[in-house]
Amino acid sequence: MMFQQYKNYYRQLTAIGIPIVIGQIGVIVLGLADTLMIGHHSTQELAAASFVNNVFNLVIIFSTGFSYGLTPVIGALYGQNNLRATGQVLKNSLLANALVALGLMSAMGVLYAFVDRLGQPEELLPLIRPYYLILLASLLFVLLFNGFKQFADGLTDTKISMWILLGGNVLNIVGNYILINGKLGFPELGLAGAGLSTLFSRILMVAVFAFIFFCTRRYAPSLQGYRKGRINKKDFFRLNQLGFPVALQMGMETASFSLSAIMIGWLGTIALAAHQIMLAISQICFMMYYGMGAAVAVLASNHYGRGEVTAIRRSANAGFHLILLMAVATSVPIFLLRDYWGGLFTDNETVGATVATLVIPLLIYQFGDGLQINFANALRGISDVRPMMFIAFIAYFVISLPVGYICGFVLDWGITGIWMAFPFGLTTAGILYYLRFRHKTQHLSF
Repeated sequence: MMFQQYKNYYRQLTAIGIPIVIGQIGVIVLGLADTLMIGHHSTQELAAASFVNNVFNLVIIFSTGFSYGLTPVIGALYGQNNLRATGQVLKNSLLANALVALGLMSAMGVLYAFVDRLGQPEELLPLIRPYYLILLASLLFVLLFNGFKQFADGLTDTKISMWILLGGNVLNIVGNYILINGKLGFPELGLAGAGLSTLFSRILMVAVFAFIFFCTRRYAPSLQGYRKGRINKKDFFRLNQLGFPVALQMGMETASFSLSAIMIGWLGTIALAAHQIMLAISQICFMMYYGMGAAVAVLASNHYGRGEVTAIRRSANAGFHLILLMAVATSVPIFLLRDYWGGLFTDNETVGATVATLVIPLLIYQFGDGLQINFANALRGISDVRPMMFIAFIAYFVISLPVGYICGFVLDWGITGIWMAFPFGLTTAGILYYLRFRHKTQHLSF
């Protein structure tokens, strides 16, 4: 009976979400390839990459969250079949994303000046600095790509983003192989080579998306709206009102991991290297869930534009059912291979043994992670984003980070104790997002 009730929603979410999931898996493969190549080049470079990537993950997730403010606007307009208006909104979104990029680059430039005061091992600083600057230069292209991607996803055209992401990731992996190891006559650049490959692929992905939008007829009605539309206060402030709360919500979630990485850095190079490996593995789950969560946001926004409250609720519930299936499918092999993951990334046996101890807290938080991803995106789909900031603050700053410090250092459980805090924060966020979504949809009126 329940399957018949939700069958149509499963089908729609799968059609929208699978291309997003595949694109996200491409990002995972890239992350794994980066970690594998860097880890086998040297353990010190792996530890340096762990620190820099965790710092930049906070900024990239924040900027991605900001761009997500575009999805409900585009999705609602698509639900109303108002495609020309989507082009004008995209124009305002690209400007807003560019301005946020410049602000984030300035802030990260200031942080760079103090990187030697963040308690990281002294021997890692010569590796951290150049890699940091290269990733800093790529931030603008991350935000511009996100703007185009959320535009296309809001129109339910998720395949185009998938192909561009996959192509960019393949290019990045090839560039890593050449530049990290010094192949085809290029110098051996190590970690800096991985950064340069990432920068080039991000530039190219923006260029390809821009070419498709401006030089083909794929988005012809939207392109007309883009050309005739203006930068205006209404659209610009609407995008900011939706974007910043989501950015802060996602930023605080990521901060619980990034700030934990700083605490883990106090434990030394081995702990940092193990943390980087576990983050790469955990991304398999997170990115898959987030791909389906993005589909929930798109479908919910389409129904929201048409004023269909029951369909909004069923879209969110169906999305959570699918995410639970993903959680089971990924958790079983991760657990069974727990003693082998570390050896895939590094020859250091101590790092491998540390990785095995972190699998249990990783598996414990999968339910909470899926819950918070699904209902955060459902709230985004109905443009109810402001409460998410306060929920995220409670879950990650009031609960997760203090618990991590207490378990890691007061109880002296080390890196395993820091990781044990993540289930508390993620599950709290998931429950609160669900309660907010249920309350909001019970009182929706059109």
